[in-house]
Amino acid sequence: MPNTLNPLELIARRWQPSARFVQRAALAAVVMAVIIVITGGAVRLSQSGLGCSTWPRCTPDSLTPTAAMGINGLIEFGNRMLTYVLCAVVGLFIIAARARAPRRRSLTRLGWAQFWIVMGNAVVGGITVLTGLNPYIVSAHFLLTTGLLTVAVVTWRRACEGDEEPRGVVVRPVRQLSWVLLAATAVLTLVGTVVTGTGPHAGDAKKVHRIPLDWQEITQLHVDFVYVVVGLTVALWFVLRAVKAPAAPRRAVLELFGCLLLQGVIGYTQYFLGLPEIVVGLHMFGSALVWIAVLRIVLALRERGPLPVVPAPAGDEETPAAQPAAATSAAGR
Repeated sequence: MPNTLNPLELIARRWQPSARFVQRAALAAVVMAVIIVITGGAVRLSQSGLGCSTWPRCTPDSLTPTAAMGINGLIEFGNRMLTYVLCAVVGLFIIAARARAPRRRSLTRLGWAQFWIVMGNAVVGGITVLTGLNPYIVSAHFLLTTGLLTVAVVTWRRACEGDEEPRGVVVRPVRQLSWVLLAATAVLTLVGTVVTGTGPHAGDAKKVHRIPLDWQEITQLHVDFVYVVVGLTVALWFVLRAVKAPAAPRRAVLELFGCLLLQGVIGYTQYFLGLPEIVVGLHMFGSALVWIAVLRIVLALRERGPLPVVPAPAGDEETPAAQPAAATSAAGR
């Protein structure tokens, strides 16, 4: 009995995407993860968290919102539908990574990791609705989205590099400083979710349970960690200059510093204006950019060699010995 090929194997035999296509598919997943952060914030800030009263249906009697539910139902349902778009983008990356030769199992595993995070977060989102926007579940929902963004950024980076053992481009203490910066930013993000759970934007016009902590004290703690992250960023930039690090990580640190400055302006603006919804939404977008920037720094401080070379087709007249010569000639041009 002949072996049955799975669909991904069949596609791989008929389609050979370019390395750039795989990289763009990985970048599209990053963009979609950021969009999910923004639209999730829009659901909460527009008081549409319970726009659909149940899950997985929108109402006990309908899969879709009804006219009586108004704009809140449409916003909540639209955010749910974006999950399918996200799955489609992640699915495209998985197919492209699988079809690309030579096969890189690390890339397809990262793609599947994104898919299962999306599925798990969809369930957590449903639990959020079923528990009436419990602030702890809402925080877990956001943190899982941050986890998805993390894996998506790592996948994007891995799609642009080879599979050799990672080698540091700077000495180990400098790389350790970048990990401290990453940890501090993670705590900053975690405290930010607590600020959300104690603040006035609960996600629904009705009374919703909040985390029983003083909002202003938690906000001050959040600001304190902002200063810690800014200080670590400045310190890392001076250290990278001192050790004559490559341009890429130094540029990544400057990008992070710019994101932090912008985020600080947005943060103070929303505080002094009484937390207007649009400014809070911009702050959530900024938090995603800050997290991406920190990840890019950590990933820029090591290298894994060039992308694997696509095997030459059978019958190619160019000999292995001629290939380096051709490459040298091309480089000279």
